[in-house]
Amino acid sequence: MRVQGGIDGTALQQRLHAHAAIGATDAGGVCRIALTDADRAGRDQIVAWMRECGLHVQVDRIGNIFGTRTGQEAHAAPVMTGSHIDTVATGGRYDGNYGVIAGLEVVRWLDARGIGTRRPIVVAAFTNEEGVRFMPDMMGSLVHAGGLPLAQALDTTGTDGARLGDELARIGYAGDLPCGSIRPHAFVELHIEQGPVLEAEGIDIGVVHDLQGISWQEIAITGQSNHAGTTPMHLRRDTGYCAAAIAVFVRGLAGAAGGTLVGTVGAIGLHPGLINVIAARATLTVDLRHTDEALLQRAEEQLAEYLQQLAAEQGVHIAARRLARFAPVRFDERIAARIAAAAAARGYSHRRMTSGAGHDAQMMARICPSAMVFVPSHQGISHNPREYTAQRHLAQGADVLLDVVRSLADEQ
Repeated sequence: MRVQGGIDGTALQQRLHAHAAIGATDAGGVCRIALTDADRAGRDQIVAWMRECGLHVQVDRIGNIFGTRTGQEAHAAPVMTGSHIDTVATGGRYDGNYGVIAGLEVVRWLDARGIGTRRPIVVAAFTNEEGVRFMPDMMGSLVHAGGLPLAQALDTTGTDGARLGDELARIGYAGDLPCGSIRPHAFVELHIEQGPVLEAEGIDIGVVHDLQGISWQEIAITGQSNHAGTTPMHLRRDTGYCAAAIAVFVRGLAGAAGGTLVGTVGAIGLHPGLINVIAARATLTVDLRHTDEALLQRAEEQLAEYLQQLAAEQGVHIAARRLARFAPVRFDERIAARIAAAAAARGYSHRRMTSGAGHDAQMMARICPSAMVFVPSHQGISHNPREYTAQRHLAQGADVLLDVVRSLADEQ
């Protein structure tokens, strides 16, 4: 694999910091939730940078942004890279953003040296990857890959009651490119790890060869509101207790799997939410993840069995609603091997690993060979203003991306 210098790490970090100013929070993080005014401003900046690079910019009907660098064979299937620019409310400056801006730095590097490629190169910024306002997450790439009908996505109602299609039009990113019309030869996504493994082991590059399946559920519990002082414990229909019992069960379920299953209760709400009143209603979310589809399904079944048992024991009604469900993904071995080779050629330490988080690459893997490159996250912190990756590691990841994208773009 050819090694001819590397990405300018200082310029890369400067652009990351400049973009992080859009939606910046007082805590030092970024709040750029999908299809808000901050997201529009962030998109405008990415589009401006794409045009500075001479890319042909297109926006599809779900708002995905694509910047294309022409190849020597204009009609050859392109190599695509990129990620997302939306954040959670307490986001950092590297999650998603890094993959998009590094993709633009790859284009700048090639242009500065007058290097062409056989295939076009596309830098993508996908809509609503985080899924915090509109569910499911990875929505833009999911629609692009044909996994979610466009009409259904546009009709999605957000947590604030807004309709996605209306918000897309409001911010000016309801494009006219048919969804899925760009079918890549390959897709490579560069991302921070969002976990502690690479830093703990002193490894520069993560070669992501698979990704956990994800199961999101919302559980609603209906019981009986009553006086906290006068109602005997054995006569209560206490939804607060039931919510807590489910959270404990989920933790135990993960523990019993020996650490291969992860389970999280991320949100709990009680009504009426008063200190001296037994809660009549409770809602909570459950997030289960595993790399093995059969074991993930078994965990879902065990949770469903427990909910039935708990409802009968406590005299409450429990209903579960699926919010999102994605099967585990095995990334393309040929591209993973090429990522490892690129890291080795530059003298960067590397290891194979699994992604615990969902990413746009898992959706793109449905339609083309795909894989991911990880760089270390300091202390494994992400979705947090303290999210940090050193400039050296940012540049190393971009170097590997450059070499892999370039080699894929020169393939027959």
